[in-house]
Amino acid sequence: MTRFIHDQFAKDYLEELLKDYGEVKASEKVSGEIKEIDVFFTPAKQQNSNLQILGLLGRFAENPAIIEPFRNPAASDEICDCILKLLEVKALLRREAKANKTKLQDSEIPKLWVLTPTISETRLSSFGTIKKAGWLSGVHFLPEALRTAIVAIHQLPLTPETLWLRLLGRGSVQSQAIIELQALPLNHPYQKATLELVYNLRENLRVNQELEADDRELIMRLEPLYQRDREQAKEEGRQEGEQDLILRLLNRRIGEIDESLIERIKELSIEQLENLGEALLDFSSVADLESWLNQHLG
Repeated sequence: MTRFIHDQFAKDYLEELLKDYGEVKASEKVSGEIKEIDVFFTPAKQQNSNLQILGLLGRFAENPAIIEPFRNPAASDEICDCILKLLEVKALLRREAKANKTKLQDSEIPKLWVLTPTISETRLSSFGTIKKAGWLSGVHFLPEALRTAIVAIHQLPLTPETLWLRLLGRGSVQSQAIIELQALPLNHPYQKATLELVYNLRENLRVNQELEADDRELIMRLEPLYQRDREQAKEEGRQEGEQDLILRLLNRRIGEIDESLIERIKELSIEQLENLGEALLDFSSVADLESWLNQHLG
């Protein structure tokens, strides 16, 4: 079964995205029969404005949240189990407030977000879900007192706001999200870490002998991206090594150079760095380096 591999990926992934904005507890145990909450998030007291970069997931994290991601479509009993976890947490908070002789604030009680790759209209109807104004399609709220929403990932619009949730979808939904993840700017704060988690998922799936069709498709989708990123990492490592070597040689040849010239050297390609390595043997001053850079960088 690969479900446990995907479950662990979902927990690691959500923890990676949310750890900068508050306390994240994965596999948090609750009372009663031993049950585990997949992800229990408590936001930091000082709200971080960067939270909006996570789009819809960021909205979930504005308040205490229990997040229960499912690899397969969540069954009715599974959704009920999630609600039971929420009610047990609420009861625990009430007991603690009573012991401390304080009033439990509504804002302290977590909201439950059940993430399911797909769900039928019949199942949604059986829970009496409604759509709320100001929320995207695919987010279905249960009656207010239950503080619960079912997020149908396959119904979420294909926008940047939903990317971080669609990565937990299945089949074409997840594949499309991976393409969008790969297309993010290289300096995006979550691209690199998320890709590493996705590649780790790929490795864990590859060693499994009983893959579902969705998992085989996911591995095929990731293979060229994985190979490309690994080659890029090797190239970047080679370039950084070449830069370090050139800078050491320049320091020995013409003395210490200022930061602005170092930044210009870092703009050089591997081929240009190799050419500079040959040219610097004839340098006798910083002016020679400046002249060479002006000639080759403009």
